[in-house]
Amino acid sequence: MFNKILVANRGEIAVRIMRTCRDLGIISVAVYSEPDRTAIHARYADEAYLIGPGPVAESYLNAEKIIQAAKHHEVDAIHPGYGFLSEQAAFAEACAEAGIVFIGPQPATLRNLGDKIAARRIAESAGVQAVPGTPDKVTVEAAQIAAESIGFPLLVKAAAGGGGKGIRLVTKPEDLETALKSAATEAETNFGDGDLYVEKYLDPVRHIEVQVLADRHGNIVHLGERECSIQRRSQKLVEEAPSAAVSPELRARLGKAAVDVARQAGYENAGTVEFVLDQDNNFYFIEANARLQVEHPVTELITGLDLVQEQIRLADGESLGFSQEDVRFAGSAIECRIMAEDSEKGFLPSVGHAELVSEPSGPGVRVDSSLFSGLEVSQFYDSLVAKTIVWGRDRDQAIRRMRRALAEFQILGIKTTIPFHQRLFEHPDFVAGDIETHFIERRMDAETSSTPSAAEDSSDAALVAAALVSHARRDAGAGPAATGKKQSNWLTAARAASTNRQPGGGTWRSIF
Repeated sequence: MFNKILVANRGEIAVRIMRTCRDLGIISVAVYSEPDRTAIHARYADEAYLIGPGPVAESYLNAEKIIQAAKHHEVDAIHPGYGFLSEQAAFAEACAEAGIVFIGPQPATLRNLGDKIAARRIAESAGVQAVPGTPDKVTVEAAQIAAESIGFPLLVKAAAGGGGKGIRLVTKPEDLETALKSAATEAETNFGDGDLYVEKYLDPVRHIEVQVLADRHGNIVHLGERECSIQRRSQKLVEEAPSAAVSPELRARLGKAAVDVARQAGYENAGTVEFVLDQDNNFYFIEANARLQVEHPVTELITGLDLVQEQIRLADGESLGFSQEDVRFAGSAIECRIMAEDSEKGFLPSVGHAELVSEPSGPGVRVDSSLFSGLEVSQFYDSLVAKTIVWGRDRDQAIRRMRRALAEFQILGIKTTIPFHQRLFEHPDFVAGDIETHFIERRMDAETSSTPSAAEDSSDAALVAAALVSHARRDAGAGPAATGKKQSNWLTAARAASTNRQPGGGTWRSIF
């Protein structure tokens, strides 16, 4: 087993990976940017390394600096988490050239599956039907010809990247050329690749993905499906496992299709194969994600597996050690992505300081989080600040536990998506499992709820608590000295930083 692993990421996923490292007795190394000096992942790690200023291009996307940090700390392997460098073949190759194991698929697999057009070819060569579309990247002229056979409505999609970027819905021929140009511009800006393809727009559908694990010895299993249909602008907000729409027979078919795609791609490590499912239970391949997913905890809760531990084992050359028949599913799990966004004002980003944070707990509740009281939510990074995950013996119990967890979640100082989640979990169609990818637009009220949520209650008690936290923070410097106990440099630094705000409530001063 590896002795030391660098986590090339930040926030909740970095802490999540480091926790498994600690379980396994592996030393963890964090990398952090200037704004993240006091972030939880930088303090939780056994060792930490400053890699640059706030912009991701100069820090978390700077492969050269991350490899430099790995060499400096003499690590055996790098875990990329999700996003950032996790699906970049060039980074995986750079790790290999430096003699460091990349915890993920091989570079060739990353290249093939990172290109959605190539991934469609892999799926179809494995006998898995993809959404009808073009087999190659398209020009304006080729797209117009393809549209005649595919028909409208259709989707223009970027060949690279993800996160809902570089996608345009086109309902009539006269809008196609404009959609192609704007999608190409967005894709080039975000992914450095403006190639596009066109596929049939299927609606209504569910978004279903299947988790797979594969070792380098040819063994591949699936770990069931996740329902990811609650989305806004193609970005997931809620995930659950299993799907209320998937029977045991359909699960077996979806699982076999996912394993066939992974085998055809020569896949190793953990990955996800994604499908859309229509109302007649026909499913179509859309893409494969060659990394750990944000929503992996729901699979962990129903299978009892630690997917990060499995990733580390597989990257170290171990075999799976179990077969498909050994995989068992128990209960129901649901995850809510808690975003620093004002869900009652069009999901506008909310930056600032989380003045008071109190996270939920109790039976069946798990929180993967980067939150703490005093956290500065920066404009530089994704708005995901926490994930609330619950498990129940069935979906009804899981829904009830999520309602409790959301009501317990206290975050003052910033707006979050908790009020949205609370309304969603009271919606009768969601409770019945009757959902699809446009559920939010079509079936949830557009009006902002006039009832203040328990999660963001600005009651007198909450305001008093926030004042007490602020007062305690101002006096924090005297605490450690009074006890006479030596504290870690990271803890001391974090406490010092939390007291050193610029006059007028501006950004925090650097203390390093």
